[in-house]
Amino acid sequence: MSYSRDRLTEVAAVFLKLGTIGFGGPAAHIAMLESEIVARRKWIDRSQFLDLIGLTNLIPGPSSTQVAIYIGYLRAGWWGLIIAGICFILPAMAIVWALAIGYERTRELPQIIAIFAGIVPVVVVLTLQATLKLGRSALKNIPTGAAGVSAIFGLGYLNLNTLLVLFLAGFGVMLWQNWRGWKRGLSVIWLPRIELPILAIFPVIASHPAWLDVFAMFLKIGATIYGGGYVLLAFLQPELVDRTHWLTSQQLLDAIAIGQVTPGPLFTTATFIGYLLAGHAGAVAATIGIFLPSFGFVALVTIWAPKLRQSRWFSSWLDGVNAGAWGAIVVVAYRLGASTLTDWQTISIAAIASGLLWKWRLDPIWLVLGGATIGIMGQLARSHH
Repeated sequence: MSYSRDRLTEVAAVFLKLGTIGFGGPAAHIAMLESEIVARRKWIDRSQFLDLIGLTNLIPGPSSTQVAIYIGYLRAGWWGLIIAGICFILPAMAIVWALAIGYERTRELPQIIAIFAGIVPVVVVLTLQATLKLGRSALKNIPTGAAGVSAIFGLGYLNLNTLLVLFLAGFGVMLWQNWRGWKRGLSVIWLPRIELPILAIFPVIASHPAWLDVFAMFLKIGATIYGGGYVLLAFLQPELVDRTHWLTSQQLLDAIAIGQVTPGPLFTTATFIGYLLAGHAGAVAATIGIFLPSFGFVALVTIWAPKLRQSRWFSSWLDGVNAGAWGAIVVVAYRLGASTLTDWQTISIAAIASGLLWKWRLDPIWLVLGGATIGIMGQLARSHH
């Protein structure tokens, strides 16, 4: 199947834009993807979009980036898959790379963290809006509604593992909707688990890592990390601080902070760390290493998922997974709002953004720029006192 150059150019432009304004982490990225791809451009419908969210939550790597990669494939084939992923990652990589250079020279976090404070309330609003929209498609009946509520309880109150909750939600809905056919036999669906033998080649124990050591480390992390950017710290601390002693705890926390306040995937934290460990070559090696497995995993999903969707058992299981993924977004949106909307400035920004979004349906880029402007003005006002 061939696609026109116009489609590839369109994919590149859209994902460069989203990669540049995509503040706030995976849940916010999902909100912006829904707004741009589903609501505005109508490349896919909400049920397809939910399938992508559910499926990418079941494979290792950054889920929102993988949704972007998958959308690129659906819009413009295999070249679209590659271009969408690169364009979504590239802006964040460039920004984080520049900040890493400044950080190494000053050993202090840039004031960018304070400046971007105005953007986060906008991200909360965008995430809440996407949660409402996706809920209408995800909670299509009583079983999926029960799965969504159970996921919120399991993740928000019991603090269960996200992957476990998604599998249980899918399994519960699958049994609920197909229990009458149980006696006729269950066609077991095995999701392939990908093992990368190459991970055993590089022991990664050098006290002064070269770019190849950095690449091997982040390839390993990118191929095995579940839960997206929010669990990145839990993976990096034992590897980079405790085992190899490549970084101090403070350097790692600074790197995570930079990844959180800059746009695009949180996994571009790897760019920052790679630069600290092995200079410019390390920045490139770390970025390629952590994202490369995602392209491979998504490519495999595009092959087997559409066929499995035709199975009644798998289809109902995926409906449950989608409902569970919706519940996970609800929990993240609530926690993000509770930690962000804590003073008059953030509450005011969120209220203004809500009004503009619901009344005029502004493009999120204007809301993000407006929030950034207010954040900058607030920082300047505080610095004069």
